[in-house]
Amino acid sequence: MARPQEGDDRPKRAEPQQPARRRTANEVPAEETTQLRIPPSAEETTQPRIPPGAETPAERTTQLRIPSRGNVSAEAHQEAEESAQRADRRASSGHRGSRRKPAPPSGLAARFAPLARRLKPQYPRPGRSGWRRWIPSWRQWLGAWALAIGLSGTLLAIAYAATDIPDNLNTYATQQDNVYFWSDGTPMARTGWVRRQAMPLKDIPQDVRWAVLAAENESFYSDPGISFKGIGRALVRTVGEGDTQGGSTITQQYVKNVYLTQNQTVSRKFTEAMIALKLDNKMSKDKILEGYLNTSWFGRGTYGLQRASQAYYGKDVSQLNASEGAFLASLLKGAGLYDPTLSKANHARAVERWSWILDRMVKIGKLSPAERATYKKFPAPLKQSQTFDTGKQSDYLVELATQYAKKAGNISDKQFDLGGYQIYTTFDRKRETALTDAVTKARKKALKEDPKTAKTAHYGAASVATDGRILAVYGGPDHRTQGYNESNATTVPAGSAFLPFVYAAGLEHGVHKTRGSTATPVTPDSVYNGDDGVPVTTPEGPYWDRSGKKVAAHNDGKKSYGQITLRKALAVSVNVPFMQLGMDTGLAQVRKTAEAAGMLSSSLGPQVPALSLGSSTPSAIRMSSSYATFAAGGTHIEPYSVRRITRNGSRVDLDTPGPHRAVSAEVASEVTEALTDSFTAGHAGAAPASAQVAGKAGTTSDDKAAWYVGTNRSVTTSVVLYRMDLTKSLEPLPLKGIDAVSGADVPYGIWSGAMSPLR
Repeated sequence: MARPQEGDDRPKRAEPQQPARRRTANEVPAEETTQLRIPPSAEETTQPRIPPGAETPAERTTQLRIPSRGNVSAEAHQEAEESAQRADRRASSGHRGSRRKPAPPSGLAARFAPLARRLKPQYPRPGRSGWRRWIPSWRQWLGAWALAIGLSGTLLAIAYAATDIPDNLNTYATQQDNVYFWSDGTPMARTGWVRRQAMPLKDIPQDVRWAVLAAENESFYSDPGISFKGIGRALVRTVGEGDTQGGSTITQQYVKNVYLTQNQTVSRKFTEAMIALKLDNKMSKDKILEGYLNTSWFGRGTYGLQRASQAYYGKDVSQLNASEGAFLASLLKGAGLYDPTLSKANHARAVERWSWILDRMVKIGKLSPAERATYKKFPAPLKQSQTFDTGKQSDYLVELATQYAKKAGNISDKQFDLGGYQIYTTFDRKRETALTDAVTKARKKALKEDPKTAKTAHYGAASVATDGRILAVYGGPDHRTQGYNESNATTVPAGSAFLPFVYAAGLEHGVHKTRGSTATPVTPDSVYNGDDGVPVTTPEGPYWDRSGKKVAAHNDGKKSYGQITLRKALAVSVNVPFMQLGMDTGLAQVRKTAEAAGMLSSSLGPQVPALSLGSSTPSAIRMSSSYATFAAGGTHIEPYSVRRITRNGSRVDLDTPGPHRAVSAEVASEVTEALTDSFTAGHAGAAPASAQVAGKAGTTSDDKAAWYVGTNRSVTTSVVLYRMDLTKSLEPLPLKGIDAVSGADVPYGIWSGAMSPLR
């Protein structure tokens, strides 16, 4: 019988109907009709059909062609398995606690999944034999390197972000010394533990800068702050030889100088590189170079180019040429190896390095061949470093200048201790030498003639100009053994050296003979009683002290002079008239006049009759300054010891003293005339007739102090001599003739020695 063909329109033979099978309670109703068609190679064709009376009608018909087992391909088999799995998942999806379908892999993951499977190491490797089974493939090596580079980059990025530039610089790296200069601009002394003076980059010559760059880091202006090649070289040396030499750019060296320690470790090197990278992005190249040049070590105890220039060539860095700069740049490689004054081997190395740096400057285009040809001779540095350590007397000068600088410059102790200040003083080197020599000579003479008494002798002296400049002081034999300054000490009374201020007060304000009366003018020719022991009177009568005794004045040696003019009384130092003049003028006016002339209120004595005879205790500096007021025509300027301050090249504003009127010019002139008479009476022939010299001696009633204060050529010098045993008491002792060794007036002898020649 012929088999029906596809597309045959003939009616098919009716199949015998099967009775409908009863559905069990657990059976799921059919949702679809499945028609299986057997291909021609099959022996029979089965077409299951839902009978017309079925409860659930077929919704759709799916025809599956089932080939023979031998012809089922792998793909069809896999597809059938996937269909069965999907059917199982659908069937179990309604069950409680069933798992969710996992999300399909993303496009990127799906793309790289095969590569990852290939790169995944399989050990031992299939398809290999022997030791080759354990060697990764080139793909695996490439992946490992890529992973290492990626991780390293990530770690470096994290480290860079986590590294901060320290807020506080290394205190030692930024600490500098303070340099003091004489009035002529030459260095006098320095203070501080570190010899460093910072200079602005603009004050460092271009040739000197490029000498350093040629020697240390010629790519400084183009590199990122670090050298990867140098760091690698340094790391190799660290691992292989245990040190970390080399490999640093100028930025890295600057970071090491001011932010880090000098510890030679890999961790310090890594931190240094991170900070250098960040610093290079935040700070200008010029600022980094300036900082480097000011913090680097150059040997001979110096930090920074400025101090190195002074130590090796005795001049400021601004005066260096390219040749000298090249030598200083060679010291950065190791001052102990390249200071030519230390050994012949050092000299040879220094010359070779110096020449190489100059040639390098030519190669990078920073020095012309023609200029290079002019530098044929090695610029040998000074054999001895010019240090300006404080000496015996300069300690006292530094002390005065420091006190004034802080006050006038509004500089705190902390700021001053960090250093970097250039303090230009008013001290005159020649006058200081003359004053020191005069005191030293007098001291030696006293020790020779009366060593026991002279052992406790103290000398103080000061020279002050009429414009307030302190020109010279003698503070003591040695500040290291005597820590206080005799020239600034308020220790002993002024005695009769105070009389000019009483005289000036009377001339300026007049006198009052009766209480509440108008002032009566006083002139130099006004007459007073000069007899010794005359009681002091007030408008109401004699002045009584607290013990019930009349107060009386006494002249030196209790000598009487009778009626005497005030001018002559001052010239020959008669005390009695001036105690009465003080009472007549008013002790308040005497005090006011003395303060206006320059005395400190804290040094003035009680407002009693003894005030007029010098119970006040002024310092030698204040006594000179006050006498200078008369020489200046009655105008006073507070004494000062610093005329200018700079810090790292920048000027520091100073609260400089200004002039003020103390007494009228007429009164000042009259006082000066009386002091001129005093000098002439006591030291006739000591100065030519044309010389304008005025001065006066001062003694005390208890013989505990001797003074001489005088003016010549607009400079006033005061000298004080007293005795005090500091091991026992701060109370002055009697002079016992030490003020007149060999019959000579010792204070005057010191004064004349310091002021000579008088003209």
